[in-house]
Amino acid sequence: MSQHSQPKQRNWFARHKVLTAAGALVVIVGIGGALTGGDGDGGDGKATASGSAAEKKDKGAGQDGKGAGEKAAKGAIRGSGTYEVGSDIKPGTYRSLGNKDGCYWERAKDSSGEADAILANDNVVGASYVTVKAEDKVFKTQGCKSWEPVADGRADGSPKTEMPGNGMYKVGADIAPGTYKSTGNKQDSCYWERTKDALHESADSIIANENVTGNAVVTITPGDAYFKSAGCTDWKKTG
Repeated sequence: MSQHSQPKQRNWFARHKVLTAAGALVVIVGIGGALTGGDGDGGDGKATASGSAAEKKDKGAGQDGKGAGEKAAKGAIRGSGTYEVGSDIKPGTYRSLGNKDGCYWERAKDSSGEADAILANDNVVGASYVTVKAEDKVFKTQGCKSWEPVADGRADGSPKTEMPGNGMYKVGADIAPGTYKSTGNKQDSCYWERTKDALHESADSIIANENVTGNAVVTITPGDAYFKSAGCTDWKKTG
């Protein structure tokens, strides 16, 4: 597997992306188990993984989180489909909330469907953000809740001091900056990262990250754009 310049070794949550940082390509591989975590679905704050990304895409096909008969908000992207950037959807930052196991998205430079066309992708549990660039050609999403546009890259809301262990959070909008702790994590089940944007472009986006066993402590600064967590117990602000 190609190696990226990362501050820490990334766990399954990050390794199973197809990325093109520094000219390298990481291919999605199969993941075993079923993903439940600190978003309250499983109640135990732990996560295991479910199926390959391709299986996730197939499993999620036709499953729009809004439901077949429910209209999405203006400018929103339905949770399952392939969209051409500029004609079907506008570039910008989008947010999807309340996802359970089976949500997968990707940004692609063309519609060939080949692995080397993928610019960035992710398997999502809980909340997620993604920025679709004007030069992207295609945005694919399967099995997700609808993606709603975030005006000027901002999200409304009062910052909280606690957050579920699965999800991606906007610093200053979803969560307050500060020092957070997650306790009692099983061996290598918990992964977190601080990011400077929602492009998900590996080393270009990640400020810092870590795989954690036991207690996890991280300081999220006001300059961070987002904080992402997978398979951790709930985070609580301690300072």
